[in-house]
Amino acid sequence: MAEHDRRALGRRLTELQVHGVVDPAVPGNPGRRGGAGPSDHRALSIEGTTVMVPVYNTVAGSSPYRLDTAAGGGLQVSGATTSLEAADDAGPLAVETPPEPRFYGLATAEGIPYRSIALLHGRDVLATTLLQTCIRFRDRTQSCQFCAIEQSLEDGRTLVRKTPEQVAEVAEAAVRLDGVRQLVLTTGTPNSDDRGARLMAETAAAVKARVDLPIQAQCEPPDDPAWYGRMKAAGVDSLGMHLEVVEDEVRQRILPGKSELGLERYMEAFAEAVAVFGRGQVSTYLLAGLGDSAASLVAVSERLIALGVYPFVVPFVPIAGTPLEAHPAPSTDFMVAVYTAVGDRLRASDLRSEAMAAGCAKCGACSALSLFEATP
Repeated sequence: MAEHDRRALGRRLTELQVHGVVDPAVPGNPGRRGGAGPSDHRALSIEGTTVMVPVYNTVAGSSPYRLDTAAGGGLQVSGATTSLEAADDAGPLAVETPPEPRFYGLATAEGIPYRSIALLHGRDVLATTLLQTCIRFRDRTQSCQFCAIEQSLEDGRTLVRKTPEQVAEVAEAAVRLDGVRQLVLTTGTPNSDDRGARLMAETAAAVKARVDLPIQAQCEPPDDPAWYGRMKAAGVDSLGMHLEVVEDEVRQRILPGKSELGLERYMEAFAEAVAVFGRGQVSTYLLAGLGDSAASLVAVSERLIALGVYPFVVPFVPIAGTPLEAHPAPSTDFMVAVYTAVGDRLRASDLRSEAMAAGCAKCGACSALSLFEATP
């Protein structure tokens, strides 16, 4: 696909991700509601690219886009564009919905459903939150204001703690039955100075003993940088440490507890992690639309890219039941401007999402950034 076509597709997919899609329960894997990760989303495959699109939150309820059955069979997304620069984005988009994975029908010997241990993200990514609680979550004066990590726990759809053996069992089945190609491990932050790194290392070792599957671990920067080497030695292939927002005022407002680890502390941690995992194997989430200016997001992305860290820019999407459930998503034009600037810098530095061993940037389903980093 030519660069112009890729970026045109990127604009259309951005439209769907910021506005959501009205989903009248058409066939296919319906996605999920609440919890960590791309909550309230459904996976849609469009022109060979799979994206996570919100369908259950307040944004989607008023979306100009609708998922329905096409006249000739199959599925389509139809609706008028809201972008100021998207005059060519007319007409319905043919879509596919990845089927519900076969491993969802299995359970452990103790009767625990596999889908309570790990879930399919995008088309071929297995993801799990090892610890479904966080030291900050119960105090909304300290918790990340967009976070819904305990929602799925309260609804009885997951476990408070997944053991390494449980995750390894599900990972083996997901690879064997559904062709899963990577595993993402994340966690709520525990009350320990390793910030969850120990959980990551123990789980990665158990998975790699059972199945050869690339793994990304995601946690806050541990106090002791020796944990980077321990995680890598245990089988973690890439690491995610998420800034989410970058301006001091925005961090204090959106991440009141987590902001105690300031931007410069993260930059130190990124340099330490890159020294272990290698250039392009460390990434961070940047949630656009929560108050950071485009200039700030691009400037911090430049610093990250210079360190060898992939800045995975994602449009903020509100999650029902959180303090930010009514917060608006960013505009398509804002996102495309940021994607274009960051994508150009990624290309100039030869830092590519596809070169990452595993992780959110490798998957790319929650963002259109990879369509803006590609060469013609």
